[in-house]
Amino acid sequence: MNVETVSTKIANGLKLTNRLKLATLALMSVIALSACDDASHANPTKHTDNNSTDVNTNPPTGVTIRIATEGAYPPFNHTNADGSLGGFDVDVANAMCQQMQANCDIVAQDWDGLIPGLLAKKYDAIIAGMSVTPERQQRLDFTQPYFANTMVWMAAKDKGFDVNNINGFNLGGQRSTTPGAYLLEHYDGKNGNQVNLYDSYENAYLDLASGRSDAVLAEKVSAQTWLKDNAHFTIVGDEIDNNDNIAVAVRQADALKEKFNKALTELKNNGKLAQLEQQHFAQ
Repeated sequence: MNVETVSTKIANGLKLTNRLKLATLALMSVIALSACDDASHANPTKHTDNNSTDVNTNPPTGVTIRIATEGAYPPFNHTNADGSLGGFDVDVANAMCQQMQANCDIVAQDWDGLIPGLLAKKYDAIIAGMSVTPERQQRLDFTQPYFANTMVWMAAKDKGFDVNNINGFNLGGQRSTTPGAYLLEHYDGKNGNQVNLYDSYENAYLDLASGRSDAVLAEKVSAQTWLKDNAHFTIVGDEIDNNDNIAVAVRQADALKEKFNKALTELKNNGKLAQLEQQHFAQ
């Protein structure tokens, strides 16, 4: 074997060795990359953006309580010309929320939809001049009363309506109210009387003013408010006390009931509730 042949073999051997080393390095790189990729899939990195609910960058300053009222039952609640809500119920709601250091979000809801909306969790409570009745207590919880109501008859001064001789009259009221239930129980279809119940007292009063109804049975404070601008009509007979207590309605077993009760007790003790009654109901 000559020197050239030996050198050639050595060179070829070195080339083969280098190729094997390169192949080995390449294989090791592939294995390493594969291992890293597997690790990244086994333990993915958790990304949290600024909108994630896991990060509370702006904690609320207080609890917001969503409250529904009717907005069509003055002086308890009404809708102002600018669309805002006002009245005794609204002021009581705001006073209780202030006492609880909570934010009040008060919304308007048609009377017939108040209870279904509460049960559907569209809001947290009803403060709308709502009376506590056994039927409602089967579906809702009520706080202690924040107002006690009585009922009165209203009729035109020249109508000759006699509460001791109610025969053959068209009688009006609002449905799903204690006066409405009283009318149905005692007068509808009896002694020639016909009872017409409306979706709001506003509509009941419109039919009274137009003569389509001979008399309306309503809560005293609502009647007095309407009579201020309708001098041709008057309250007839004595007040009817049917133990009509008005309270805040919440869903059954809701802890919010006791929070409202505590706030109401404080408003009664510090005179704020009496002040609001005087403001809205004083004659």
